[in-house]
Amino acid sequence: MELKFKVSGRISRPVTEVFEAVIDPAQLSSYFTTGGAEGRLETGSTVSWDFADFPGAFPVEVVEVVQNERILLRWSSNNAAVPDGKTEVEMLFSDTGDGRTLIEISEQGWNETQAGLDTSYGNCMGWSQMICALKMWTEHRINLRDRMYI
Repeated sequence: MELKFKVSGRISRPVTEVFEAVIDPAQLSSYFTTGGAEGRLETGSTVSWDFADFPGAFPVEVVEVVQNERILLRWSSNNAAVPDGKTEVEMLFSDTGDGRTLIEISEQGWNETQAGLDTSYGNCMGWSQMICALKMWTEHRINLRDRMYI
């Protein structure tokens, strides 16, 4: 059994706005990375994300960015199945044809153990929350995660 998941949601804003809200560290810090984000998501870069509920910034490798379509990331996991201990996160952005954006986020690469399963569930929850927070931020400029974890 391969441990992987995909979450998705529709945001009532154009793809260009939703995509920019993810790749721009100032916006990402305003609704998702509760401890802040440093570095714009660009192909080949490594950025830093920090979360209040997981204190201490950690590196996020930006494997590929296709403007307004796709972001591919790699980051460390104590329970990753690959030798370098990293899982892969893919974000896909699609225009729904009615002024909204469909965002799909998938992650894969954990060890097929109870610890890997537990970690994958935690990340699935986190990415689901990210989509909800992204929706509130882009549609209403509300930080849904404000004081949620601290």
